[in-house]
Amino acid sequence: MLPLFNKVSGIMRTKDISARKKYDFLIIGSGIAGLSFALKVAQHGSVCVINKHKLDNTTTVYAQGGISSVTYQPDDFEKHVQDTLVAGAGLCNPDTVRMVVTEAPEQIKQLMDWGTRFDKTQDGKFDLHREGGHSEHRILHHKDNTGFEIQRALTEAVKNNPDITLLEDHFAVEIITQHHLGEKVTRWRKDIECYGAYVLNRQTNAVETILAKVTLMASGGVGGAYQTTTNPAFATGDGIAMVYRAKGQVENMEFIQFHPTSLYNPAERPSFLITEAMRGYGGILRRKDGQKFMHKYDERENLAPRDIVARAIDNELKTTGDEYVYLDVTHKDPEETRQHFPTIYQKCLSLGIDITKDQIPVVPAAHYSCGGIKVDHHARTTIGRLYAAGECSSTGLHGANRLASNSLLEAVVYADAAAKDAVPLIKQLDWCHRVPEWNDEGTSMPEEMVLITQSRKELEQIMSYYVGIVRSNLRLKRALDRLEILYHETENLFQRSVVSEELCELRNTIQVGYLIIKMAQLRRESRGLHYNIDFPNQLDL
Repeated sequence: MLPLFNKVSGIMRTKDISARKKYDFLIIGSGIAGLSFALKVAQHGSVCVINKHKLDNTTTVYAQGGISSVTYQPDDFEKHVQDTLVAGAGLCNPDTVRMVVTEAPEQIKQLMDWGTRFDKTQDGKFDLHREGGHSEHRILHHKDNTGFEIQRALTEAVKNNPDITLLEDHFAVEIITQHHLGEKVTRWRKDIECYGAYVLNRQTNAVETILAKVTLMASGGVGGAYQTTTNPAFATGDGIAMVYRAKGQVENMEFIQFHPTSLYNPAERPSFLITEAMRGYGGILRRKDGQKFMHKYDERENLAPRDIVARAIDNELKTTGDEYVYLDVTHKDPEETRQHFPTIYQKCLSLGIDITKDQIPVVPAAHYSCGGIKVDHHARTTIGRLYAAGECSSTGLHGANRLASNSLLEAVVYADAAAKDAVPLIKQLDWCHRVPEWNDEGTSMPEEMVLITQSRKELEQIMSYYVGIVRSNLRLKRALDRLEILYHETENLFQRSVVSEELCELRNTIQVGYLIIKMAQLRRESRGLHYNIDFPNQLDL
């Protein structure tokens, strides 16, 4: 019998815990980072993968463009390193960049061994794309749905592995630390440890305790905090918020990448992504009046990095008053276009747009978080026994702006690093049996769900209007003032209410919104993805 900690009253109670779940490895998230880690550690201990929806319902699925890797001459590692450093605007960790770039070929081979199919030319070589910011063709892809293909292969491999337990429809509410043992945990403690997680079983609506010797956070990004985003609605920054509440270190949250080209369709969320590869293919950005404009902003024109292109489009829209610009590939061979971009072709055709004849209306949309949970080269967080990989992590690879198609690569490289570091630890660690069970005695169902849904809409509007592509001191202050009201309302509701996915997601998006705003306020310059009209210059490092 062990105590339970009641989140409302603080009263300790007891309950039989003999039947609760215990694993060597707990993985929160089932995208490329989570599943590749699971496959690499499965032969070394018991593994559990949880995902708040279905196993293949991840942000990885939405990654159209591809995965970058040096493959053939004249490309080489140094070129890829330099392209990444330039895109990162001086904030990349050079050691991290070299590690990821040089390990790319090995990880690509591993993905193929697990069943991933990349497009090849008739002579058997990889059919490589080039994207904005890249000096060479180095993007491996599967049509225009590379993320979907990688997710398919990894999901099949995991389902066929008897050593991996899959828990779908399980939402991680909090990671477990000494705080839940009744200890005072501050951000300055160096000995914080993770013992697993409290997890909401969405089928039973009960919060379960899952103990783990090692936990990997692979929960994805924060795009769901914005109104216009290429991310699915469930990308609510859960892992980042959980780790921050547990007093783990989070960094660089001000660097939110807005993809320059999402399909303009206000009735649809998430926004449909028009891949970077389409500009690498020869796509031209035009205003509604047909005029090209990228030459005014960068000598690389349509192949400039995403931050430059997104700000350029944003400026053109504000100058002209138009709602969108066009991406034009009508000058390319129609059959080649259909073959290279079948998903985009069919999507646009369903809306009455034939991309071989018609220009594509596009707008920027929140796409990727370059910051997140701070990790070292082994994917270790500042909390012991806790690793992080994928978009929820901050490795030092992206700096102030992510180079296109480096994200899938980063995820699989750091999942590998985490696996290599964690496996030897398992024999040295034990489960923490003193962890209390979750107790929601004294709580009740929210009286009105509209309180949650309306607060979520308010948050998305605040982040989109005030903390978007172009920021100012006034906008950031207004956003923070509004967010503080939502924060207090939501925390009060959380303390009084039975745990639900909707409430937890709202709580998490408010948390990551706060982190984005505060870190944006602290950066008194414009750099990479962060542009503040009150501090338009980039400071010397």
